[in-house]
Amino acid sequence: MRLRPLFLYLLETETIVAGNRFSRILLKLSGEGLMSGRDPFGHDKLEAIASVIAKVAASGVEIGIVVGAGNLFRARSANLEVMPRVSADNVGMLATIMNATVLRDYIRNTGQKAEVLTPRPTPPLTKTFSCDLSLELFESNTVLIFGGGTGNPYFTTDSAAALRALEISADVLLKATQVDGVYNKDPHKHSDAVRYDSLAFSEVIDNRLRVMDLTAVALCEENNLPIEVFDISDPDNLLRIMSGELKGTIVS
Repeated sequence: MRLRPLFLYLLETETIVAGNRFSRILLKLSGEGLMSGRDPFGHDKLEAIASVIAKVAASGVEIGIVVGAGNLFRARSANLEVMPRVSADNVGMLATIMNATVLRDYIRNTGQKAEVLTPRPTPPLTKTFSCDLSLELFESNTVLIFGGGTGNPYFTTDSAAALRALEISADVLLKATQVDGVYNKDPHKHSDAVRYDSLAFSEVIDNRLRVMDLTAVALCEENNLPIEVFDISDPDNLLRIMSGELKGTIVS
């Protein structure tokens, strides 16, 4: 694969650099967002996502990413009569490392530095996560992809995203979805679904709105970490979110 010079991304994002709303973000991607049809990985989709991440990084923003594993394995839909929940969750965490590694290599192919950090090392693919190492890598303009979840069963990648966002002192947790914000019900199934521009954490929890799992939302509420839910079906929406041109649903 041919690397694209990083200065091209700097030129392309010249108008965005001064207008970034955040200096350090945690981006939560779903595993399904990497798919193409029934294929677990879509080359064009991965290239587009990697390209926009590289552009944001080139503008000076420090980026941490947590990616799910729904394209490869879903612990909650595994046959738990055969596979204990702990085993299923561990397989799911392994699947997130696979996704993180694939995404890392696509990001690197743009010329942007990227590393995968996990709760426990899985050489030669990953390094062990620590706050100190994360901050050191940020100083060298490295995109960090946090794989392996929290390292513990019974916690989703939403909870892992909230945890890592707090550990790296992110300004915001950006939840990338296939809809343009949070609705009171599924807008794909209900034409009368109502979209929220903003929500309080308590509203999300009390009304069981499907923003992130409730453990993740409670963790963000306790530590005053805002969540912004936006549509990444067009990967360039990440640039628009960063510049303020696009607004998702803000939970704070």
